[in-house]
Amino acid sequence: MKASYFLGNQSFEVRDQRLPHPGPGEILVKNMACGVCGTDVHIYYGEPGSADVNPPVVLGHEYSGEVVETGPGVESLAVGDHVTIDPNIYCGKCVHCRNGKKQLCPAMQAVGVTRDGGFAQYSLVPEAQAFRLSSEVDFEAGAMAEPLACCLHGIDLAGIRPGQTVCVIGGGAIGLIMLQLAKLSGAAKLILSEPNEKRRQAALSLGADLAVDPMDAASREQAVESSDVVIECVGNNPAVQSAFDFAAKGATIVLFSVPKVGASFPLPVFDVYKKELTVKGSFVNPDTHLRAVELINAGRVNFGPIITHRFGLAQLPQAIAEQQGSDSIKVVVLPQV
Repeated sequence: MKASYFLGNQSFEVRDQRLPHPGPGEILVKNMACGVCGTDVHIYYGEPGSADVNPPVVLGHEYSGEVVETGPGVESLAVGDHVTIDPNIYCGKCVHCRNGKKQLCPAMQAVGVTRDGGFAQYSLVPEAQAFRLSSEVDFEAGAMAEPLACCLHGIDLAGIRPGQTVCVIGGGAIGLIMLQLAKLSGAAKLILSEPNEKRRQAALSLGADLAVDPMDAASREQAVESSDVVIECVGNNPAVQSAFDFAAKGATIVLFSVPKVGASFPLPVFDVYKKELTVKGSFVNPDTHLRAVELINAGRVNFGPIITHRFGLAQLPQAIAEQQGSDSIKVVVLPQV
């Protein structure tokens, strides 16, 4: 089998190695599609992921595939099942795990971050981390279960009520998923703020009522103080400022994006006070992966306009570069190509 190892220092190495066999409670997955996440980009540039990264390691935590072998004791999955992987593995013992906040576990591990993941032709995965997909679901759509699950956690925190106006800042893959989930949650009006015309058009095709260009004063003005819920999905200070500008009185702001380590923003304290704003952060996907799979199996989320570029395993550096470009929305690596 071939596997692309991240060596640190912005470098990968494709290695040929012997096919592994699953141990007790493990499955061997033939990896079919793996998304390039913003977290992968952060790791590529030497920043931490959801947990610390120690190269060499096979990255890729947004993926799906087919079970080709099961280890002793595996009961819930069988050879031939199509699966998607929840990468996050918690200790179950710390105060956060025991207090309903396992996403804050200090000992969290993650497939594709701390242990080998989806940027390889095969991977070993604990049975508990694999969720069965409908055989009719495309593997590329199945690979989107992890980002969808993360978005579901953010949507839960947003507390959208039917009839509200929701603004999503950023028209990347996460923003376009959030837009659809906000619609499913009953939002009466959906606004997207995004400078890229291609992404604004994608948002409109997915149900946005208004897509504004934050770089254009007249366009931006249409969204100022308009929204009951604002979900920020970019990760830079102008986007965060937009979140506060677009929030109506009494609004909830969810800062969902992954910012750079050490990033800070001057909090507009008077606005929080005078507008009675609620500001929340959102981290990974605690107990939302199954719901994501159910939505995908039911065909309730459209990934067609979101997945724009595909690369083979040997092209991983190009895939990382493309994910940062303005032409792409979501880049997927196909390990078997």
